[in-house]
Amino acid sequence: MSRAPATAAVPTSGWVGLTTLPITLLVQSAASAAIIAPAVAAPALLKSLGAGTVVVGIYIATVYFAAMLASLVGSSLVRRWGPIRTSQVALLTGTAGLLLIAVPQPVVAFVGALLLGFGYGPITPASSEMLARTTPTTRLALVFSIKQTGVPLGGVIAGLVVPVVITLADARWAMMAMVAISIFSIVLAELLRRALDAHRDPTSPMPTRSRILAPLRYVTKHPVLMRLALCSFVFSAVQVSLSSYMVSFLHGDLGWTLVAAGAASSIAQTAAVGGRVLWGHMADAWRGGPRWTLFGLALCMAAIGLAMPFLAADVPHIAVIVLLALYGCTAIGWNGVYLGTVARVVPHDEAAMATGGSLFFTYFGVVLGLPTFGIVSGLFGHIGPAFATLAVPLAWTLWVLMRSEWRIGGGER
Repeated sequence: MSRAPATAAVPTSGWVGLTTLPITLLVQSAASAAIIAPAVAAPALLKSLGAGTVVVGIYIATVYFAAMLASLVGSSLVRRWGPIRTSQVALLTGTAGLLLIAVPQPVVAFVGALLLGFGYGPITPASSEMLARTTPTTRLALVFSIKQTGVPLGGVIAGLVVPVVITLADARWAMMAMVAISIFSIVLAELLRRALDAHRDPTSPMPTRSRILAPLRYVTKHPVLMRLALCSFVFSAVQVSLSSYMVSFLHGDLGWTLVAAGAASSIAQTAAVGGRVLWGHMADAWRGGPRWTLFGLALCMAAIGLAMPFLAADVPHIAVIVLLALYGCTAIGWNGVYLGTVARVVPHDEAAMATGGSLFFTYFGVVLGLPTFGIVSGLFGHIGPAFATLAVPLAWTLWVLMRSEWRIGGGER
């Protein structure tokens, strides 16, 4: 089994080391804002398409299905183009998707959703390679967690910008605002291209079927990566269920107003930002920290999910908000520890391949988790009991993490 080096390859230029994390955070935020923006603009976009709200679920599944496939291509593109150029092309692909989604034609909008997913998939493998090369091993979980705050930050950007632009103009201009953010990120990333793309191999062939499947083979042959990837499948299903159904749960099950439910959802997302940084610090600080941090997060997710059916309309709002903030902090806060651990247990020049193969399972959890949660909610007639059923797959992840051991910078024992 391949083993990671004791320290990452930090560039000699201090400027590169200092700016890599902020720029990858910006790229992640722009990519996240791009895929969240159409969901935020859904009322206006659906009206122009003449479609119902069920299309939102189809949109999310389509984006992550495309991202699942594109994550496998990411490592080949990183090897040939370098992580910065790959990120720039990915963002440009996403901007094309945003422009197509603004077209009031269902088929064109569907193609736009696919392009958004294809653009989102390579972003994390590319950033993982950049950060693995510029971050000491002892700080990987924290740095990756900070970078992953770009996901909820992207949601905050989309949530603040899109409604305002729609009010002032229309949904098409809201999509253009997200395009502008992506273009700005592409231009700023160019500052690091020469330094961070220096390891690229221009003669490396473009992705073929064998090369596309190589990240999957890599992960399935690496016991630690395979177990992490399978745990991420469950964690991502929990995350997308909470993010997508929190407002509906508060409004439908508890009778909250949409404004109050939306505010509570924003608080939970904000808690996730702090959680990602906190869990990353803990994972780096503790002996055996990554495994036990993920174990603790899975345990908290399961416990809070089991408590959700007991919430009722007469429960004080502040108590519900605190519980949802804890839920968001854990169920939306695990990603950085996971991705940092993936990079920790492989050589830094294989981080893109390991991340791409692992994310295939992560995104697959979104694709299957969202419709499954919806079906379970329909069977119960309420959303609360569906959250409780998530404790079953989470119990399996607890068992997997309990029987896993890996050394810092090494493989499994």
